[in-house]
Amino acid sequence: MFATVAAVPDSADDPGRLSRDATIEATQRPGAQPHAILVVDDEPAICESLELTLGDDYRVFTAATGEEGLAILEREPIALIISDQELPTMKGVEFLERAIEIAPRAIRMMLTGYADIATLARAVNEGRIYRYIAKPWEPHEVRLNVKRALESYELAGENAQLASALAQANDRLRAENLYLRREVEGRYAFDKIIGTSPAMDRVFEVMEKVADTDATVLITGETGTGKDLVARAIHYSGARKDRRFVAQNCAALPDTLLESELFGHMRGAFTGAHQDKKGLFELAHRGTVFLDEVGETHPGMQVRLLRVLQDGEIRPLGSSDTRTVDVRIIAATHRDLRRDAEEKRFREDLYYRLRVVEIALPPLRERREDIPLLAHNFLDAASRKMGRTLRGFTNAAMDRLVAHEWAGNIRELENEIERTVALAGDADVVGEEMLSEHVRGAVAVADPRVEPLPAGMTLAGAVDALKRQMILEAIDETGSKTRAAERLGIPRQSLQKMMKRLGMGPEPHEG
Repeated sequence: MFATVAAVPDSADDPGRLSRDATIEATQRPGAQPHAILVVDDEPAICESLELTLGDDYRVFTAATGEEGLAILEREPIALIISDQELPTMKGVEFLERAIEIAPRAIRMMLTGYADIATLARAVNEGRIYRYIAKPWEPHEVRLNVKRALESYELAGENAQLASALAQANDRLRAENLYLRREVEGRYAFDKIIGTSPAMDRVFEVMEKVADTDATVLITGETGTGKDLVARAIHYSGARKDRRFVAQNCAALPDTLLESELFGHMRGAFTGAHQDKKGLFELAHRGTVFLDEVGETHPGMQVRLLRVLQDGEIRPLGSSDTRTVDVRIIAATHRDLRRDAEEKRFREDLYYRLRVVEIALPPLRERREDIPLLAHNFLDAASRKMGRTLRGFTNAAMDRLVAHEWAGNIRELENEIERTVALAGDADVVGEEMLSEHVRGAVAVADPRVEPLPAGMTLAGAVDALKRQMILEAIDETGSKTRAAERLGIPRQSLQKMMKRLGMGPEPHEG
């Protein structure tokens, strides 16, 4: 038989119960419904004793059999189960095993009056009990054990919520990464590179052929011709598009920092190296490394790059061990590397390793037929970004853009359009006068008195060009159309009509 249960002392005889110090306070937050506890025992005195011990702080349900206990579990959110081992129709361990199926999160405790090793082992393994309560017990100890058990219950609930939130966050992150990857792939697709000129057709042809290979590519061209965009388009159109694309401008860092950035370093390799760091080659394993301005690297760095290209091996600064990486290398330069190699300013063996496939990007002045497409694309993008409603260019403005030399190539054109949009005010079309002074002076026939006329230029065309130039100079010098008309010796209305006929847009407000 079980040991006799100690009677619950009267409140007057139990100062600890009256004080309800921190060790026996209810674990749930203020204002929340008290936790529900299920007591299963066929001795009414034990059920009554535990109900009196715990009833002030919790909702206590009692059952005399395992079946009654399971029925309560079906309808009540029980947080803690206290079960006797010896029940009329089933053992306490069997009841706890079946309770797990109904309330898997509920904490389980067992009442026992003797030590049955086999039963205890099964209860631990199968019933997953949290703790034993030995008969007879002390009320204060029972309350303390219950409090700790319910703290574990709440912690498990919080952990479950955090795990669920983390799983949802991971799902969102995976979805966002997939969306961003597809967006990046779309942004750097071949059709995002604007150009219909024969020179760009040749570039596209080579890009399409090389994209699905692992061949090293050397992109050459003047600053601002879009070498970075071409490199990304090749990566995101190839077999490595799901792996990382990392870019490094070799001219942007001193030699030591560039070496650390590309190959990584070990802790203590140099002053400030407080921990190990992976380099870009290791981070981009199975992806692509884009080395912009590779022609600016020093001889020591060129030797290390050659080793990566030949053997796929890197060695972090401060380490004696080499590491193998699988990366595709795309390099770019604005320099004439062939001449640099011939003049011993660049390693010849590295040059030929980089130049497995060369893509030479033409300067913008050699593909002027692409300027209108590029200008309209930049205009649309800048207008959306700045909230403008510009819908195009006047013929005179486009003539200026096409005639300009664009030493800075596409990047200079994009900056010019952004500047124009930023200063456009309420204008709905870009006029010639809205362009920067540097660009407005681009038309070759701006002053036929000084510049030689192009072959085939008519007298009327030359006169119109001269009129346009004189009007612009007068407005620039005087600051208003009224004073410009006075300077030119014509009525203001005649000036306005002439400007309209010449395709010159609205001028600045009167000064």
